[in-house]
Amino acid sequence: MRSANLLNDFAFKYVFGEDCKEANDALKSLLTVFLERKVVNVHVTNVGVDPILEAFVEFDDNTKMKLAILIDQNIIKLHRLSEYYLMRLFGSQEEYDLNPCQVIAFYDGKECEFEIDLQFRNDNGILLFPDGMLKISVYSTQNLDKSYDQMNDKEKMVYFLNCRDNGKTKMIENDEVIQTVEKRVETISDDCWTKWIEDFRIQQENELKLEFEEADKRLKEANKRLEEANKKSTRSK
Repeated sequence: MRSANLLNDFAFKYVFGEDCKEANDALKSLLTVFLERKVVNVHVTNVGVDPILEAFVEFDDNTKMKLAILIDQNIIKLHRLSEYYLMRLFGSQEEYDLNPCQVIAFYDGKECEFEIDLQFRNDNGILLFPDGMLKISVYSTQNLDKSYDQMNDKEKMVYFLNCRDNGKTKMIENDEVIQTVEKRVETISDDCWTKWIEDFRIQQENELKLEFEEADKRLKEANKRLEEANKKSTRSK
């Protein structure tokens, strides 16, 4: 389990979203890289088995941000979820205290890195919110066909999160941010890993059960409509 990659939504949430100093330090280091600003404080606002990590972030210039981190393998679903969580973050704020909101998404595919700044204008074309108020950033987890020395800080971090076998971890053990994350992983006891695995198993079983129940419901509804159609056909004859 300790050699598994962290670009699994449950694993990522467990490692970075737990309410402890090591997880908090690791998350601050990671966000400093991807937001390209010094993060001095971060508070995870949805601690628990929910795989989406939501947080309130404070920077060294006293500005603040609301943030969600998504990990997904379906590009269509990723677009939909990114916009949904962005609007949810923004809508959860009070009108008199609006902070920028951003979704960071890791996508398991190639050639899919982009940033979107959502803009809303009134009928006169005037921006209702400042630039950068609503932002989506997507990072590919496979678009790293280059040597480690050629990677920038963001690529190194994605590489680390995606490849945690011993050989590759040794390549990057000198990077300060990577070391902070590695330190966090090493603080997790075997009992905690076991609990995480059990929580994940239960979550997956519940999701599968719901899928079967929904499929069975649709099948029964389809059969009912078919029976009604047959009855109407019989009466018409």
